[in-house]
Amino acid sequence: MADELKRRLVHASGSGLVALYLLASYLEIGLTWEYFRVLMVVLAVGTIGLEVVRLYAGLEWWLYEKLTREYEQDQFAGYGYYMLSMTVVVLVFEPAIALPAMLMLALGDPISGAVSDDTLRTVKGPKVLGTMFVVSAGIATPFLLGTPLAIVAAALGATLADGIKIRVGDVIVDDNLTIPIYAAVLAWLALEFGPI
Repeated sequence: MADELKRRLVHASGSGLVALYLLASYLEIGLTWEYFRVLMVVLAVGTIGLEVVRLYAGLEWWLYEKLTREYEQDQFAGYGYYMLSMTVVVLVFEPAIALPAMLMLALGDPISGAVSDDTLRTVKGPKVLGTMFVVSAGIATPFLLGTPLAIVAAALGATLADGIKIRVGDVIVDDNLTIPIYAAVLAWLALEFGPI
Protein backbone atom coordinates (compact mmCIF):
# COMPACT_ATOMS: atom_id res chain seq x y z
CA MET A 1 0.00 0.00 0.00
CA ALA A 2 2.83 2.42 0.84
CA ASP A 3 4.47 1.83 -2.55
CA GLU A 4 1.11 2.41 -4.27
CA LEU A 5 0.73 5.75 -2.46
CA LYS A 6 4.26 6.71 -3.54
CA ARG A 7 3.43 5.82 -7.14
CA ARG A 8 0.29 7.99 -7.00
CA LEU A 9 2.22 10.92 -5.55
CA VAL A 10 4.89 10.63 -8.26
CA HIS A 11 2.10 10.42 -10.84
CA ALA A 12 0.58 13.63 -9.47
CA SER A 13 3.96 15.37 -9.55
CA GLY A 14 3.61 15.56 -13.34
CA SER A 15 1.16 18.38 -12.72
CA GLY A 16 4.26 20.41 -11.84
CA LEU A 17 5.08 20.62 -15.55
CA VAL A 18 1.73 22.30 -16.23
CA ALA A 19 2.22 24.56 -13.20
CA LEU A 20 5.70 25.49 -14.47
CA TYR A 21 4.34 26.54 -17.85
CA LEU A 22 1.40 28.49 -16.38
CA LEU A 23 3.54 30.24 -13.79
CA ALA A 24 6.20 31.14 -16.36
CA SER A 25 3.49 32.51 -18.66
CA TYR A 26 1.91 34.51 -15.85
CA LEU A 27 5.25 35.97 -14.77
CA GLU A 28 6.32 36.42 -18.40
CA ILE A 29 9.72 34.85 -17.80
CA GLY A 30 10.27 33.45 -21.28
CA LEU A 31 8.97 29.88 -21.23
CA THR A 32 6.98 30.16 -24.44
CA TRP A 33 4.89 27.28 -25.74
CA GLU A 34 7.66 26.52 -28.26
CA TYR A 35 10.27 26.30 -25.49
CA PHE A 36 7.91 24.20 -23.39
CA ARG A 37 7.58 21.81 -26.33
CA VAL A 38 11.37 21.55 -26.49
CA LEU A 39 11.51 20.89 -22.74
CA MET A 40 8.93 18.11 -23.07
CA VAL A 41 10.85 16.47 -25.93
CA VAL A 42 14.07 16.58 -23.88
CA LEU A 43 12.30 15.01 -20.89
CA ALA A 44 10.67 12.32 -23.04
CA VAL A 45 13.95 11.43 -24.78
CA GLY A 46 15.68 11.29 -21.38
CA THR A 47 12.95 9.04 -20.00
CA ILE A 48 13.10 6.70 -22.97
CA GLY A 49 16.89 6.63 -22.64
CA LEU A 50 16.60 5.66 -18.97
CA GLU A 51 14.19 2.88 -19.87
CA VAL A 52 16.50 1.53 -22.57
CA VAL A 53 19.42 1.54 -20.12
CA ARG A 54 17.26 -0.09 -17.42
CA LEU A 55 15.96 -2.82 -19.71
CA TYR A 56 19.08 -3.60 -21.76
CA ALA A 57 22.04 -2.57 -19.59
CA GLY A 58 20.60 -3.72 -16.28
CA LEU A 59 20.45 -0.36 -14.50
CA GLU A 60 18.82 -1.09 -11.15
CA TRP A 61 18.17 1.90 -8.94
CA TRP A 62 16.20 1.50 -5.71
CA LEU A 63 13.75 4.01 -7.16
CA TYR A 64 12.76 1.55 -9.90
CA GLU A 65 12.04 -1.10 -7.31
CA LYS A 66 9.75 1.23 -5.36
CA LEU A 67 7.97 2.98 -8.21
CA THR A 68 7.51 0.35 -10.91
CA ARG A 69 5.05 -2.49 -10.69
CA GLU A 70 6.18 -6.09 -10.79
CA TYR A 71 4.94 -6.67 -14.34
CA GLU A 72 6.98 -3.64 -15.51
CA GLN A 73 10.30 -5.12 -14.42
CA ASP A 74 10.98 -6.64 -17.85
CA GLN A 75 9.04 -4.26 -20.10
CA PHE A 76 8.73 -0.58 -20.87
CA ALA A 77 7.41 0.99 -17.66
CA GLY A 78 4.36 3.19 -17.23
CA TYR A 79 6.37 6.35 -16.50
CA GLY A 80 7.84 6.10 -20.01
CA TYR A 81 4.37 6.02 -21.55
CA TYR A 82 3.43 8.89 -19.23
CA MET A 83 6.16 11.19 -20.55
CA LEU A 84 5.66 10.05 -24.13
CA SER A 85 1.91 10.76 -24.15
CA MET A 86 2.30 14.13 -22.44
CA THR A 87 4.91 15.11 -25.00
CA VAL A 88 2.71 14.00 -27.90
CA VAL A 89 -0.21 16.19 -26.79
CA VAL A 90 2.10 19.17 -26.20
CA LEU A 91 3.60 18.79 -29.69
CA VAL A 92 0.28 18.31 -31.49
CA PHE A 93 -2.16 20.57 -29.65
CA GLU A 94 -2.35 24.10 -28.33
CA PRO A 95 -2.16 24.82 -24.56
CA ALA A 96 -5.94 24.98 -23.98
CA ILE A 97 -6.20 21.34 -25.08
CA ALA A 98 -2.80 19.90 -24.14
CA LEU A 99 -2.52 21.24 -20.57
CA PRO A 100 -5.80 19.82 -19.25
CA ALA A 101 -5.07 16.53 -21.04
CA MET A 102 -1.75 16.38 -19.16
CA LEU A 103 -3.50 17.10 -15.86
CA MET A 104 -6.10 14.41 -16.50
CA LEU A 105 -3.24 11.93 -16.54
CA ALA A 106 -1.27 13.49 -13.68
CA LEU A 107 -4.22 14.02 -11.32
CA GLY A 108 -7.28 12.24 -12.69
CA ASP A 109 -5.64 8.84 -13.08
CA PRO A 110 -4.32 8.58 -9.49
CA ILE A 111 -7.63 9.88 -8.08
CA SER A 112 -9.63 7.30 -10.03
CA GLY A 113 -7.09 4.69 -8.93
CA ALA A 114 -7.70 5.63 -5.30
CA VAL A 115 -11.42 4.80 -5.59
CA SER A 116 -10.80 1.62 -7.61
CA ASP A 117 -11.00 -1.81 -6.03
CA ASP A 118 -7.87 -2.83 -8.02
CA THR A 119 -9.55 -5.79 -9.69
CA LEU A 120 -8.44 -6.52 -13.23
CA ARG A 121 -11.56 -5.89 -15.28
CA THR A 122 -11.96 -4.94 -18.91
CA VAL A 123 -14.31 -2.11 -17.93
CA LYS A 124 -13.95 -0.41 -14.55
CA GLY A 125 -16.95 0.03 -12.28
CA PRO A 126 -19.37 2.98 -12.36
CA LYS A 127 -17.81 4.63 -9.29
CA VAL A 128 -14.38 4.73 -10.94
CA LEU A 129 -15.76 5.87 -14.29
CA GLY A 130 -17.86 8.58 -12.64
CA THR A 131 -14.95 9.79 -10.54
CA MET A 132 -12.64 10.03 -13.55
CA PHE A 133 -15.26 11.87 -15.58
CA VAL A 134 -16.06 14.42 -12.86
CA VAL A 135 -12.40 15.06 -12.02
CA SER A 136 -11.48 15.37 -15.72
CA ALA A 137 -14.37 17.74 -16.43
CA GLY A 138 -13.33 19.84 -13.45
CA ILE A 139 -9.75 19.95 -14.76
CA ALA A 140 -10.86 20.88 -18.29
CA THR A 141 -13.28 23.63 -17.29
CA PRO A 142 -10.81 26.49 -16.60
CA PHE A 143 -8.96 25.76 -19.84
CA LEU A 144 -11.99 25.29 -22.09
CA LEU A 145 -14.37 27.70 -20.40
CA GLY A 146 -17.20 28.69 -22.70
CA THR A 147 -16.98 25.46 -24.70
CA PRO A 148 -18.98 22.91 -22.68
CA LEU A 149 -18.99 20.35 -25.49
CA ALA A 150 -15.17 20.34 -25.52
CA ILE A 151 -15.11 19.98 -21.70
CA VAL A 152 -17.43 16.97 -21.87
CA ALA A 153 -15.52 15.49 -24.83
CA ALA A 154 -12.14 15.80 -23.09
CA ALA A 155 -13.51 14.27 -19.89
CA LEU A 156 -15.16 11.47 -21.87
CA GLY A 157 -11.87 10.73 -23.66
CA ALA A 158 -9.94 10.53 -20.39
CA THR A 159 -12.67 8.38 -18.83
CA LEU A 160 -12.73 5.92 -21.74
CA ALA A 161 -8.93 5.65 -21.72
CA ASP A 162 -8.82 5.12 -17.97
CA GLY A 163 -11.87 2.90 -17.70
CA ILE A 164 -11.60 0.47 -20.60
CA LYS A 165 -8.59 -1.81 -20.97
CA ILE A 166 -7.47 -2.24 -24.56
CA ARG A 167 -5.65 -5.43 -25.41
CA VAL A 168 -3.49 -5.77 -28.53
CA GLY A 169 -2.54 -9.43 -28.74
CA ASP A 170 -1.10 -10.30 -25.34
CA VAL A 171 -0.31 -6.69 -24.46
CA ILE A 172 -2.63 -4.41 -22.50
CA VAL A 173 -2.23 -0.81 -23.70
CA ASP A 174 -1.13 1.32 -20.74
CA ASP A 175 -3.59 4.08 -19.86
CA ASN A 176 -0.61 6.36 -19.20
CA LEU A 177 -0.28 6.39 -22.97
CA THR A 178 -3.95 6.81 -23.85
CA ILE A 179 -5.47 9.20 -21.27
CA PRO A 180 -3.96 12.48 -22.54
CA ILE A 181 -4.20 11.47 -26.18
CA TYR A 182 -7.88 10.46 -26.06
CA ALA A 183 -8.76 13.55 -24.03
CA ALA A 184 -6.93 15.92 -26.37
CA VAL A 185 -8.22 14.35 -29.58
CA LEU A 186 -11.86 14.39 -28.44
CA ALA A 187 -11.56 17.97 -27.17
CA TRP A 188 -10.04 19.04 -30.48
CA LEU A 189 -12.79 17.28 -32.45
CA ALA A 190 -15.44 19.00 -30.33
CA LEU A 191 -13.84 22.40 -30.89
CA GLU A 192 -13.34 21.86 -34.63
CA PHE A 193 -16.62 20.21 -35.56
CA GLY A 194 -19.02 20.86 -32.71
CA PRO A 195 -21.75 23.50 -32.78
CA ILE A 196 -20.58 27.02 -32.02
